[in-house]
Amino acid sequence: MAYPTPAVTVTTAATFIPEIWSDEIIAAYKKNLVLANIVMKMNFKGKKGDVVHIPAPTRGSASAKTASTAVTLIADTETEIQVSINKHFEYSRFIEDIVEAQALNSLRQFYTADAGYALAKQVDTSLIQLGRAFNGATVGTNDYATTNTATKAFIGGDGTTVYNSTTSNASALTDAAIRRTIQRLDDNDTPMDGRFFIIPPSSRNTLMGLARYTEQAFVGDGNAIRNGEIGNLYGIPVFTSSNADTAFGNTQTDRICLMGHKEAMVLVEQIGIRSQTQYKQDYLATLFTSDTLYGVAALRAAATTGAALSSSAFALAVPA
Repeated sequence: MAYPTPAVTVTTAATFIPEIWSDEIIAAYKKNLVLANIVMKMNFKGKKGDVVHIPAPTRGSASAKTASTAVTLIADTETEIQVSINKHFEYSRFIEDIVEAQALNSLRQFYTADAGYALAKQVDTSLIQLGRAFNGATVGTNDYATTNTATKAFIGGDGTTVYNSTTSNASALTDAAIRRTIQRLDDNDTPMDGRFFIIPPSSRNTLMGLARYTEQAFVGDGNAIRNGEIGNLYGIPVFTSSNADTAFGNTQTDRICLMGHKEAMVLVEQIGIRSQTQYKQDYLATLFTSDTLYGVAALRAAATTGAALSSSAFALAVPA
């Protein structure tokens, strides 16, 4: 029996092979991540369950040893941080055969790059918005205003004045505010190694206009590995992101700078970026979907009542 022609081969059906889509999407995803490349990441791929339990032991203190006496025993009831894996996001396109036949190959390239960007932005958004939890703001809201129990953010002008998202008293980032925020991390015994500073484009514009940062204090090696890194400020890598958090007042939209430590928050991935295609013969079209399943949580956030003694991140409000 003669081989049937025409036949669908790996050449004629190359656009339907999912590995091609996957490779391109993963590349685009990694390229567009900012904060997710900085903070602690845990791989939960292939494992069952919907909650990850991370031990959070209490730091002990040294005791004076007196001659002829027993040592002082330390016994704390240790706690844990629970990370719920409850964030499942997808990006889907339904591509008809006529489009597949007539469109340029760049169409697929756009879809894969766009899928990677959309999912990367979503993961970064989930992490950046955790900044609301560190000084008492409620995650899921955009309220950075002060309350009776917590100061949720300071203004960029001095790093000391409490930010009010209702009256919108945000001011441009200054050297004094940066140094004051660094001191807060120092006072909270936050390790110096592993810190980061996320700023919006408006604050990068401010820094670029100050000779102090363009000459010495703000230094970049020109070969930043992580996306968005623009330099090093007082020993802290600085990243600019158009995805920096927002705080909505009654009159305008302000942006939030976030300075913290990489162990301040964690990203747990149960399903990494994947792509799947399915041919729908009844529609003569291909369904293309890319998705990810993950969870995020604050590891060293202050309690919502009282001072931020254990916080490893602080927020500064600046104009958009």
